[in-house]
Amino acid sequence: MRRTRVTRALFALCLGCFVMIIYYFNSSLKPGPESQADRSSGQKSRRSPLQTLYEGDQVESAVQAIHQGRRELLEEACRAYTRKRRVLIPEDLKHIIVDDQHGLLYCYVPKVACTNWKRVLMVLTGASGAQKDPLAIPANEAHVAGNLRTLSEYSTSQINQRLRSYLKFIFVREPFERLVSAYRNKFTRSYNTAFHKRYGTKIVRRHRLDPEPEALEKGNDVSFEEFVYYLVDPATQREEPFNEHWERVHSLCHPCLIHYDVVGKYETLEQDSRYVLQVAGVEDQVSFPASSKSTRTTGDMAAQFFHNISPFYQKRLYNLYRMDFLLFNYSMPTYLKFR
Repeated sequence: MRRTRVTRALFALCLGCFVMIIYYFNSSLKPGPESQADRSSGQKSRRSPLQTLYEGDQVESAVQAIHQGRRELLEEACRAYTRKRRVLIPEDLKHIIVDDQHGLLYCYVPKVACTNWKRVLMVLTGASGAQKDPLAIPANEAHVAGNLRTLSEYSTSQINQRLRSYLKFIFVREPFERLVSAYRNKFTRSYNTAFHKRYGTKIVRRHRLDPEPEALEKGNDVSFEEFVYYLVDPATQREEPFNEHWERVHSLCHPCLIHYDVVGKYETLEQDSRYVLQVAGVEDQVSFPASSKSTRTTGDMAAQFFHNISPFYQKRLYNLYRMDFLLFNYSMPTYLKFR
């Protein structure tokens, strides 16, 4: 009887080992989703930008540390200053450009080098044709709708898959420098007649005492003070959303709903752009254009524009853009008078 039991136990043990061996070999031979896709396309599997960022060591550790710190600060600020979470809708994703070839999602923010980033992505996605020099692409062509796909164009499942597996990056800027830059570009340049007609005439009509007929017709002489009055006027946002050039970054890119892997800053534009291209593994295919503009809006220039704004309106404007200051770790400007 004892021998029979031992024999049975040995048999069961051998059978179990045999089943495990079969399972092991089946698992080893069966290709995973990535290798199946690579085999069908005839391409070698390569590390994605997201894997490179979180698992790789190809980028200088000091730069990695800076960007990890920015991610952590953004997450802490989101926890501290946002209470209600909501579900993303396609409207929220219209500013996120998709590069399916390289696994990249870029949320563009006007007045934060977005023209050059769109040019770079046109080269990477092939939207520029044979042109490989970003600066050779006309600025107006970079902004043509349809040249680059946005995340809002995809199905819900495709959106979720890309948000999970693509490298998501954004570039931000000191909020009031960006605001002054938008004002200078859209209201003090003679060629921006469309903005003068669309917004300038409305601002003059609402916020100027006894405007001249010519100003009401052309809207081409809006002062920065009048622009500020327009922004803080509650009727402005009740009537329509802000134009993207002065809309808050947190309203354009939703950084507390979308986990951005890289937060680049305008103040360190060249270093951060190089970092993104290195992580994406495309630094040998395209270079981010070096800035040569001497007319760039600086903090000192912004201070001059705010000089004639009363403390009351400075405070209202700061409150309007407060979340951008907090989320992206920008200090309140020293030139503000309401402290």
